Amino acid sequence: MTLDRIPLAGVIGSPIAHSRSPRLFGHWLRKYGLAGHYIPMDIAPDKLEQTLRMLPDLGFVGLNVTIPHKERVMEIADVVSDRATLIGAANTLIFRKDGTIHADNTDGYGFVENLRQNAADWQPDRGPAVVFGAGGAARAIIASLLDVGVPEIRLSNRTRARADALRDAFGNRVQVYDWIKAGNLIEGAATVVNTTSLGMVGKKELRVPLDALAPGMLVTDLVYTPLQTRLLKEAEAKGCQVVDGLGMLLHQAVPGFERWFGTRPEVDESTRAAVLR
Repeated sequence: MTLDRIPLAGVIGSPIAHSRSPRLFGHWLRKYGLAGHYIPMDIAPDKLEQTLRMLPDLGFVGLNVTIPHKERVMEIADVVSDRATLIGAANTLIFRKDGTIHADNTDGYGFVENLRQNAADWQPDRGPAVVFGAGGAARAIIASLLDVGVPEIRLSNRTRARADALRDAFGNRVQVYDWIKAGNLIEGAATVVNTTSLGMVGKKELRVPLDALAPGMLVTDLVYTPLQTRLLKEAEAKGCQVVDGLGMLLHQAVPGFERWFGTRPEVDESTRAAVLR
């Protein structure tokens, strides 16, 4: 394939200096010997639309999108995937040759692929899934869990109204519980997921009682700084299968990289090491 110009991609947010995506994409570009560059860009909300319209002319083929732009980019995009519409946010933009912007959400894909890679015997239809949190990440997780056959979602959030809104969006397979009872949801569950930032470095701990964790449950935390949160430590001590959140970050990037640079990258130990370095 001959390229008229070297493809450019990047990640946009505000702030963006903390993003590990440049390490990830830089690793893949080097590993596969591909021409291309991946650039972090701190873009203020009031400059978002004019920037997005300008980037294709500069050689950009797409972007990853993080806070606070994941909802706003859907209003700017010319085409929005069904997945992004269902979730209400986009994390991946594809710039077509005619200048149109296509918005998609690969968070749910990344979440499920992380579990499939690191918990090969996970059976989503084996029982209810507990989801802590009702933010943008939770929407993607709930959509993906329902899609792969989880029979019931037990959802709890510190602000109940946000959880109720997700139940209204996704239907009666989602059951909402008050945050004060969040620990009770774990009993009899097959899968437990923390989608909140609680437990992250610099944030408060996830103070949900974890007494009901039991062997055979799959427990995963979207937080990956630290890699092993209190939730994962306690789950492991109780004999649960645990999966850290870093793999979701890695796997959600695969579809965008393939679309922008023409090669489907592999998520392996060298990938993890490059991002953690």
